[in-house]
Amino acid sequence: MIYAVAGLIFGIVVGVLTPGFIPKVYAPYFSVALMAGLDTAFGGLRAAMEGDYDNTVFLSGFLVNMALAVFFCYAGILMDIDFYLVVILVLGMRIFNNLAIIRRLYLKK
Repeated sequence: MIYAVAGLIFGIVVGVLTPGFIPKVYAPYFSVALMAGLDTAFGGLRAAMEGDYDNTVFLSGFLVNMALAVFFCYAGILMDIDFYLVVILVLGMRIFNNLAIIRRLYLKK
């Protein structure tokens, strides 16, 4: 638990001290990567609450989900299609699905 709190404090300090400017060109990539990261984080929380958490699966899923989401975004931009909107929609639905399951698991305890 101490590592999680230390990581959270470190992240907040780094976020406050660094400039928060993302160029407009990279905004679709950042938004897709952020949604993929949130999806993986909530999926990991869900797995932990179900007693099925595996750190290797979590880390590999985190990296692969972010890389695949950014690749879809890049491919869409190459084809002149706003494909990142579809990726964000799908990841958003997965996040809400995971949150609904987490809520149900929390209420059962």
